[in-house]
Amino acid sequence: MQEKTFEAGLEALEKIVKKLEEGNLTLEESYQYFEKGMKIVRFCEQKIKEIEKKVEILMQENEKLYLKDYKPESEDYYPKSEDDLPF
Repeated sequence: MQEKTFEAGLEALEKIVKKLEEGNLTLEESYQYFEKGMKIVRFCEQKIKEIEKKVEILMQENEKLYLKDYKPESEDYYPKSEDDLPF
């Protein structure tokens, strides 16, 4: 399985927004698209936080340019695995 990326998440969000803006969905369908979109938003937020932390670690290393592995905190806010993502 191919790893989900931030860029793929943004592309999937754009498609969801377009579908919602067309206005041809039932209320239930709209909710389902919204729910998928929120999962993707949380995934993208997690990816941004991971990169921000890596940059922070890199900048704090007494000007030594090496990157420590960063293990993201386990939060219920984010999808449990990439299999939970709708893209």
